[in-house]
Amino acid sequence: MTKPVNCPLDYTMNLIGTKWKPLVLFHLLEGSIRSGVLQKKIPGISNKMFTQTVRELEKDGLITRKVFPVVPPQVEYKLSDRGRSLETILRGLDRWGMEDSTLTTKEQAS
Repeated sequence: MTKPVNCPLDYTMNLIGTKWKPLVLFHLLEGSIRSGVLQKKIPGISNKMFTQTVRELEKDGLITRKVFPVVPPQVEYKLSDRGRSLETILRGLDRWGMEDSTLTTKEQAS
């Protein structure tokens, strides 16, 4: 049974509101990325946190995981249609961060 959504923002934050999830999703906006390459794009994330994060995003239907039958195993991630629907939000957060950090730097210099 699905629980009714009382607060849409709370619902959204429960899906993407950790430190790492928005970063993983943002890097996948450019298309499919191999697991190791994706992890390197996110400085500071441990192997354990990376694995936990992509598993949760996959469980929530925001990303898909494709395993290639090679040795060693190759794993590739990409956004699902549901994950791609977050593009405007993710790009907006990126734009805001860029603008705000520029303003903060200018304010600190004066």
